[in-house]
Parts: sequence; structure tokens; C-alpha cells
Amino acid sequence: MSEDQNPNQERPAQSEPAAQKIVIDTARGQIMLEVYPDLMPVTVANFDKLVKAGFYNGLTFHRVEDWVIQGGDPKGNGTGGPGWQIKLETSPRLKNMRGAVAMARSMDTDSAGSQFYILKKDASWLDGQYAVFGMVVQGMDVVDRIQIDDKMLTVKE
Repeated sequence: MSEDQNPNQERPAQSEPAAQKIVIDTARGQIMLEVYPDLMPVTVANFDKLVKAGFYNGLTFHRVEDWVIQGGDPKGNGTGGPGWQIKLETSPRLKNMRGAVAMARSMDTDSAGSQFYILKKDASWLDGQYAVFGMVVQGMDVVDRIQIDDKMLTVKE
């Protein structure tokens, strides 16, 4: 046995997924997300493409309820998108719980484009039906204070 092998060392049950940081600046403060490209490659690549293009800058949170905020619609009314849609992608490791970031969609499971939501409360009934691709790691107090039509001033890596 080599020196760097330790038979008493415990192996983690599952390794932590690789994470990429995204920052949403609002007038109410900053929201920092971690997104998981290893677990949700199609969804994160789509979101990342929109972030890098500045797509979200200046868009509003058009939906605000006691359990969720939603934004990313260039029309500002829940009907807009980037001009394309992606297939639904899910991971059993990512759940619809407080702080989860996921793609919004219409009734068609493969209709997500640019709209996303952040959960203020657990919503397990959505598990497996929506693409959860990240978590808020800082700024949940900001998420809780967001009001309808508050703007995402900038969204960047």
C-alpha cells in the first residue's frame, strides 16, 4: 500500500457537483447562484449563453408569489423567450426546494427557453417536471424582498 492510500479514510457517498457562479444584481441587492454544468449540461449551457450575451440585463421579475419569483422574459409578461426552446433535462440530485433555480416552461415539457424561477419555499410537486439547474448560495434575503417588475440590472459570471 502506498503512503497516500489510507484504508481508514472514508469516501464521500457522492462527490459535490462542479459549480459555476452567476451573480444577479438588483436594486434590492445581489443574488449569487451556483449552477451545475456536470449535472445539467444542456440547461446550464443555454443559461450561460444567455448570460454571456447580456440577455437578462434589464429584464424584470414578472411573476412574484409567496413561494416563487420568475424572470427572464423579454416581453415582461410570461409569454416571451429567446427564440428557441430546449429539451427538459432533470437530475435526481437537484430538487425543487427553497433556493432552487430552475427553468420555467409552458405546458410542453420541452418548451424552456430563457425564463427561470427561484423558489422561496419548497415545491416538491415540481420535481422531475422542471429543470432545476442551480441553487442560490447567497442573497436569499434579496429573493424574499423581490417585488413584481423589479429589474435584473445585470446578470454575469
